[in-house]
Amino acid sequence: MFLLPQLGLADGAQRPAHDFHKGLNVLFVVVDDLRPALGSYGDSLVRSPNIDQLASKSVVFQNAFAQQAVCAPSRVSFLTGRRPDSTRLYDFNSYWRMHAGNYTTLPQYFKENGYITMSVGKIFHPGIPSNHSDDYPYSWSIPAFHPSSEKYENTQVCKGKDGKLHANLICPVDVAKMPEATLPDIQSTEEAIRLLKTVKRIKKKFFLAVGYHKPHIPFRYPQKFLKLYPLENITLAPDPAVPKELPSVAYNPWMDLRRREDVAALNLSFPYGPVPEHFQRKIRQSYFASISYVDTLVGKLLNALDEAGLSHNTLVVFTADHGWSLGEHGEWAKYSNFEVATRVPLMFFVPGMTAPISDPGQKVFPFIDPFTQNSRSGPQGKPKEMVELVSLFPTLAELTGLKIPPTCPQPSFHIPLCSEGKSMVQYFPSSSGGQENHGTEQKDSETPVAFSQYPRPGDIPAQNSDLPSLQDIRVMGYSIRTPDYRCTVWFGFNPNNFTVNVKDIHGGELYFEKSDPHEDHNRYKDVVHGFFTPKLCNIIDYLKLGSTSIQ
Repeated sequence: MFLLPQLGLADGAQRPAHDFHKGLNVLFVVVDDLRPALGSYGDSLVRSPNIDQLASKSVVFQNAFAQQAVCAPSRVSFLTGRRPDSTRLYDFNSYWRMHAGNYTTLPQYFKENGYITMSVGKIFHPGIPSNHSDDYPYSWSIPAFHPSSEKYENTQVCKGKDGKLHANLICPVDVAKMPEATLPDIQSTEEAIRLLKTVKRIKKKFFLAVGYHKPHIPFRYPQKFLKLYPLENITLAPDPAVPKELPSVAYNPWMDLRRREDVAALNLSFPYGPVPEHFQRKIRQSYFASISYVDTLVGKLLNALDEAGLSHNTLVVFTADHGWSLGEHGEWAKYSNFEVATRVPLMFFVPGMTAPISDPGQKVFPFIDPFTQNSRSGPQGKPKEMVELVSLFPTLAELTGLKIPPTCPQPSFHIPLCSEGKSMVQYFPSSSGGQENHGTEQKDSETPVAFSQYPRPGDIPAQNSDLPSLQDIRVMGYSIRTPDYRCTVWFGFNPNNFTVNVKDIHGGELYFEKSDPHEDHNRYKDVVHGFFTPKLCNIIDYLKLGSTSIQ
């Protein structure tokens, strides 16, 4: 029987290491651009039986949030345990070890503690943000694996109605006719399975990170998955119009989509021109089909964990780097502080804790074919607390019995090992998988909240509003999500010295989640001069405690 540790230490204190999970392997699965559109999160349309099966044996966090809704900053944030203001990465053009601080990463910490650490697919964002090496050899024991077919993702491989090949947004394909007769996520799954067999043979503790590209655009996936989603069953977003009260600085014009050949052919007006309804349905259809495609690959990966006899001693964490808008607020991307862009799925399978494991040879994750079955067994644990991806580092350390990194002081640019997140283990249910917990739980006394942020080059949507380079950032939007509301304030930002001017407010948003769960009715102007101010949103307090300076 596994017992949860005693919790509730003061800020800055360090919990002791625990032996009850010492030696657990880690399988860390990250999906790109995946909002919680899963059966285990209540989605009645999406077929995700293998991920739902994992959820049924896991602790599933219902309110988990990324720190910035774009790939590189989010990944560097949760892999270092630091917020974007500490990594000073808001775009794709810097490497934190040279630009901000020589921070210890999550996989590096496991490597230093005797694990063989391996990266497959998209874990760090490739290129400058990971020093063109996926941070090897710091983070990984062997060079990171990238599928060879990755280079075709944005090329003209999508067959159009004219019979020619295009670089389209919507791209269901015959895999056998693709370059190399495969797709990147298929190759990543094959490599991850090969590595599982290898570490089983050499009997090494491992930290294996597997990153899936889909449902990131373009939607290039096996065309058979369209059969799961007849177009007549696809509904539109409940709020497809741009909210009237939305400050212009908050809107992203989804330029990445506009550049795809099939979208460009629609001749949409910039920046607010609505996508025709028939094409909206096709975008949503392909997003859901891409999720089911990834679900089958996750199912094969987890089944391979079973086949290797490793399920009984491997912790599995499943999450995404951020969400994605599917027409909500007239947006079709991430690049914002809205709930649909920042909220992510997050679940932890801990053998013996979240599900009973009676036999090392027990089948835990039999593969489920989404075309014949659609398991919707509900998750056993549903913590409702607001949690953040920046907390993954201390959480995985605690769950595996490693010494938990201390809480970062402010500032912490010269401190290599610390975390700006708090372990989420304190929110695990006291009893999981039918096993009673006799430990004493003490949660932090403060109500947990989640912070996200996003930069803009200016107040009006422009060609670079989605992905401004650091030197072009003039506004930073900080968003706090509590159980009751989301408050976002857009402040003036100086990219030369990373300072925020809290007196220079470019816009504000306030949404009350119970009465306005889709965040359609901005009440900021109604109450900002009354009882509710940016100060009461705790945003200024957060900035004072954070690494970014304020004026």
